[in-house]
Amino acid sequence: MGLTEWAYSLSESLLSEPLPRRWAHSLGVAKRARSLSPILGKDSELLEAAAVLHDIGYSPSLAVTGFHPLDGARFLRDQEGADERVVRLVAHHSCALLEAEERGLRQELDTEFALERPELVDALIVSDMTTTPYGEHTTPAARLDEIVQRYGPDTIVGRFIQRAAPEIHAANERVELRMAAAVGAQPM
Repeated sequence: MGLTEWAYSLSESLLSEPLPRRWAHSLGVAKRARSLSPILGKDSELLEAAAVLHDIGYSPSLAVTGFHPLDGARFLRDQEGADERVVRLVAHHSCALLEAEERGLRQELDTEFALERPELVDALIVSDMTTTPYGEHTTPAARLDEIVQRYGPDTIVGRFIQRAAPEIHAANERVELRMAAAVGAQPM
């Protein structure tokens, strides 16, 4: 079984029944990641696998700390023996260090899981932050607004996402520039 096939199967088994909307979102994030293949090269499969797995830590069967990037990454590392790079991307997806800080878990996340290459981190941020909870494409601004409205501006998630907004917009700009350069460099 290939990396992406395994990742889709695992994510579906953990999310589709208990959290169908989270599963739909994960499928949309993976589709968005796949669309970034012109700038990912040999890491396309890796990013797609991380994208479909990024929210498995929400699964009731995995939730330990209540912080889904950490719970998901620990499960992938400890129970699945997953590819280390996939684990790191799941652990740090979408500015997770900032949310870990809000939750008092930054040292654990930082100590247990190294950051992946910035280009891949950016691509996963963009994949997640341009996908609605229902798996549809959106803009980073609309996604950020939706998250703040859903959780509330004064909650842990609301505070974190507002702090992360400048980095999310910067990642989106970097990815758009890389995509424009890659598509512009393609032979006709």
